[in-house]
Amino acid sequence: MERQVIGRVTHYYSKIGVAILELDKPLKAGEKIAVIGSTTDIEQDVKSMQVEHQNIDSAEAGDLVGLKIKGKVREGDTVYKLFQKGD
Repeated sequence: MERQVIGRVTHYYSKIGVAILELDKPLKAGEKIAVIGSTTDIEQDVKSMQVEHQNIDSAEAGDLVGLKIKGKVREGDTVYKLFQKGD
C-alpha cells in the first residue's frame, strides 16, 4: 500500500479512545489510515469523524477532527492515508 501524510495527532483521550487529528489534507469516512509514531503503529478504516461533537463524512485541510482509534496513540504521531497504487 502507498501512504501519504495527511496530518498529526494533537491530543488523545485514553478513557474514550478518541484522537484529535489536525489535518493537512482532506479525509473522508471509509478511507484507510495509519497512525505511526515512535511506539505507535496502527492501521484502521475511518468509520466516523466528528467536529465539535457533530458527525461528519469528510474533513478538509486545517480541520481538527475527533476520531475513534483502536489503540493508544500519542501527541505528535503522524497520520497517513493508505491507498492502493493507482487509486
